[in-house]
Amino acid sequence: MAIRDALRGITAPTVTPFDDGAIDEAALTDLLTHLEAGGIDAVFPCGTTGEFPSLTADEQRRVVAATVDRVDVPVVAGAAATSVADTVTAIDRAAEAGADAAAIVAPYFTTANAPDGNRAFFEAVLDNAALPVLLYNIPQCTGQRIEPETVATVAERDGAIGIKDSSGDLAYFLSVLRATPEEFLCLQGYDALLVPALRMGADGGINALSNVVPEVLGEAFEQADAERGQELQSDAISPLFEACTSHGFAPATKTALTERGVIPSDEVRPPLVGVDDSGTDAIAAALETALEDGRQ
Repeated sequence: MAIRDALRGITAPTVTPFDDGAIDEAALTDLLTHLEAGGIDAVFPCGTTGEFPSLTADEQRRVVAATVDRVDVPVVAGAAATSVADTVTAIDRAAEAGADAAAIVAPYFTTANAPDGNRAFFEAVLDNAALPVLLYNIPQCTGQRIEPETVATVAERDGAIGIKDSSGDLAYFLSVLRATPEEFLCLQGYDALLVPALRMGADGGINALSNVVPEVLGEAFEQADAERGQELQSDAISPLFEACTSHGFAPATKTALTERGVIPSDEVRPPLVGVDDSGTDAIAAALETALEDGRQ
């Protein structure tokens, strides 16, 4: 299955460029061209970095369809929602737009009162999903983590292909890695842990910074077990990640992309706010260092 092979690499959770409040499809095309030129293995529109909560259902469909039309790599579409029915509908919408897989989160706002609640949620979605499904663990946004035991149970179901873990908790990631079958993909979503996770057995990464420096993330993946991988993580990826974290990853990633000249604007939608001047300066400096290290 092409999507499984692609996810054993670096996937870019793409930003959604805006121009005066509207989706900027020309800028999206430029971003996707930049990513493919940088050797990205797959793309993930309408995730956290893509500001999916600020997009209407129709806008999400448009972004996914535009992405599918413009890339030659597989597409994983964000399909997060709080009910089984809405999640299934989001997956259907992604399938109609041509996506190869969908990513779903644990229900947010009303969190499960017991682990079995999330297990039942995921199983009900999988029973009706039109696409292969990637679980997405991001407790800082959903208010709860997907317990390793829940992941292990869901991993046995048809259609469950893997998990993106953006928790930043390496111990959690390793517990999921131990608890799931070899064919279930464990993907590191926290950029500062990419190389450590790869060295411990991660299958790939889905990392916001791959929007900005796809060539650096790609080389880090290829060289993860070598000294070069460690150097790229410590000298290029982690400093840029640290410069971005306090600003939120949609705003910070867009700022870095404008500094690199990939997209024309770092505009975000409310409730997010743009990066201030001091943050922009810090991101620009860290970006230049990352690019210099990547060229060595």
